[in-house]
Amino acid sequence: MSGSGSRTVVSMGVHRRRHARGLGLVVAIGSAAATCGGPSLPPIASAEAAAAFEACRELAWEERQGCYEARLLDELDAAGTVAALEMLESLAVADRAVRAESHVLTHAIGINAYSPGETFTDAFEECTEVFQSGCYHGVVQAYFIATGEPNAEKVAGLCEPYEADPADRWLLFQCLHGLGHGLTMYYGHHLLMALEGCDLLTTGWNRNSCYGGAFMENVVNAIDPHHPAAELVSDGTAMEDEAGEAAEASDHGAGAHAHGTMAMAEGVEPFEPLRADDPHYPCSILDERYLTSCYQMQTSAMLWHNDWDIADAAASCLDAPDGWRDDCFVSLGRDISGRTLQDEDEAHSECRKSPADHREWCYVGVVKNFVDVTATTGAGFSFCRIIEDSAKPLCHEAMGESLYSLYADEAARREACEASETEELALECRRGARVRAD
Repeated sequence: MSGSGSRTVVSMGVHRRRHARGLGLVVAIGSAAATCGGPSLPPIASAEAAAAFEACRELAWEERQGCYEARLLDELDAAGTVAALEMLESLAVADRAVRAESHVLTHAIGINAYSPGETFTDAFEECTEVFQSGCYHGVVQAYFIATGEPNAEKVAGLCEPYEADPADRWLLFQCLHGLGHGLTMYYGHHLLMALEGCDLLTTGWNRNSCYGGAFMENVVNAIDPHHPAAELVSDGTAMEDEAGEAAEASDHGAGAHAHGTMAMAEGVEPFEPLRADDPHYPCSILDERYLTSCYQMQTSAMLWHNDWDIADAAASCLDAPDGWRDDCFVSLGRDISGRTLQDEDEAHSECRKSPADHREWCYVGVVKNFVDVTATTGAGFSFCRIIEDSAKPLCHEAMGESLYSLYADEAARREACEASETEELALECRRGARVRAD
């Protein structure tokens, strides 16, 4: 249970870089200069959320973030994971800056929700899908660092409880994505070693899901080195140095979490995560089997280096290899969705900075992120309605693909596709959702 037992308190503190912004797939790092988005909390907000808002709202962003996080972790201890996530939802309604950082804050909740020695599934299943399912990813990160040396059995077995039942496909993806984060952390953010860990998984879909988490962790750690997962590892190392016998330590899970910074073999050169002079790095040095997942994250690196110049990133995507150029534009749409906080008109406008013959793939990235953020479909279908007619078929097919992850039941996917604008577009949706033709 989330609120019980010894847990590792991982705080983002006040060290976040001021210009971190805009990751969108399963993370959206917002501008730290964001301001409060509303004068007060909604009437349904809890007393704890209201107290946190009043205590933190007037602070400068770095201090405000630390203030909110401390209140969220207090709520986690007192009332459990669900209560902490609900409190975060209320704060995100009132404060635009919290909404921009919501996925990162859910990672912090998930990391702290896991107590070393606790059964993984118990902590994992306490999470919810809010804010791009970051809580799930945080639990996986904390658990994986706690378990020590990875091997084929451990890597393949972690998410196995969610393999058999199609109804668990959404949870399976969240677990595998979190595994990619955890492997990258374990290997001291040596991306190549993490990808080799993902290769131990037995199916292509599982491996690609894990690759995505590894590439995301690589980018997030590079542009935001004080994010909570990074502090999970560094905190464990500091405790190990102080305690001397980390394997025996239990205070705040020190022994368990110290493994992460010790995992790289002696003599292994650190991996360079990003290169300012190569907008396609690390994709440019990787085997082809990694390129789809790499390019579906790559514009986060491009935008970090070019100070969020969408048109410049779109031009860089044109230089991607032929087989992965569309993936680069999907990545751009995801980042645009995160940057605009899922504002459909603004996202549409930003995607139109892409070349016309690739713009529809930017829209795909937007709608898929709309679904990722909330695990609901209304905003995605709404976005498909406002774009150019020529791009609508692919937009609806992408919505169908997202439905396939959301709903195990084929009848539910068929029904959800009825939100499409026309019967022809509903057919595209059903095709993406793998609904059999009548």
